[in-house]
Amino acid sequence: MIRGMRAAVLYLAAALGANAAVAQELSEYLTGEMRGLVLHDAPVATSDLPFLRADETEGALSDYAGQYVLLNFWATWCAPCREEMPSLQTLQGAMGGAEFAVVTLATGRNPPQAIRRFFDEIGVDALPQYRDINQQIAREMGVFGLPITVILNPEGQEIARLRGDAEWDSPEAMALIEALVASGEG
Repeated sequence: MIRGMRAAVLYLAAALGANAAVAQELSEYLTGEMRGLVLHDAPVATSDLPFLRADETEGALSDYAGQYVLLNFWATWCAPCREEMPSLQTLQGAMGGAEFAVVTLATGRNPPQAIRRFFDEIGVDALPQYRDINQQIAREMGVFGLPITVILNPEGQEIARLRGDAEWDSPEAMALIEALVASGEG
């Protein structure tokens, strides 16, 4: 028992040290569009509550286990969200794949037809149209105000957060995501 606890403490200490080291390495990318991104010294647990997909089936953030995820909380009535969304689609097109995904989660009052219309109006067709049921995920993750974007590591833990909008297809943002995925840490 004590041996197992000692191993767990050592593992946790190594993980926290690795996260702090990755945050330190990535800090050089916090310029331009990414200057407001806050890199956490240690990963933060995220919600395991369900969201609704466009087809009304339930999904969860754990569906993305094994990938880095850029999770964007937004709403159809949010003007900065409207400006930001095309850059999220560009980022997904350029970097999305087995190791990284952009996930959009509408929170608040966003009926499915309003989400479809929003995406159609701004020409976004390659991002998921997920809905946060009764804002439960946003509340659990401390999302107040929109847009909020969090970056999750492959274990599904939050490792960074940006309050407000950004040009996610900017050179700074793409370099940061590329470095994070290349680090293999989180």
